[in-house]
Amino acid sequence: MQTYTHPFAPILDANTRILFLGSFPSIASFEQAFYYAHPRNAFWPIMESIFGEILEFNEAKRLFCLEKGIGLWDVIGSCERSNSSDTNLKNCIPNDFQKLLKDYPNIKALGFTGKKSHDLFQKYFKDLEVEKVLLPSTSPAHAAMKKEEKAKFYKGFLDKFLTV
Repeated sequence: MQTYTHPFAPILDANTRILFLGSFPSIASFEQAFYYAHPRNAFWPIMESIFGEILEFNEAKRLFCLEKGIGLWDVIGSCERSNSSDTNLKNCIPNDFQKLLKDYPNIKALGFTGKKSHDLFQKYFKDLEVEKVLLPSTSPAHAAMKKEEKAKFYKGFLDKFLTV
């Protein structure tokens, strides 16, 4: 096992109204220094299908998020692991969500992009007063649900907190 520290900053600004939270970046995300970078992760294809946009480059994805009021971050700031699997995360140290939610008061809801991120958040921050929604994992490891089915959950979440 090797210790890893989160390699990039959250994507958010004063206009961010929802924050999607993963557990910790995959090895592919580390290599590309961006969220949901594994080529088979469904997060970006789901966003493209909901908003009718093509997001080919990381900078376009970042600007898209800021324009739409969407933030991206991960629950864990550092951990030990030997591969990208969420089941492999050990000795996790969370990011500081008390400070983040204080610094960004327009964030009204957290959307967890998988069970591990939700469970870790609940372990460390269950008392934080913010709406929390568990969404289907966009990871290629969660192949039991089709992308189109996952997109319905994401669209429902976005519709509730943003104007899509």
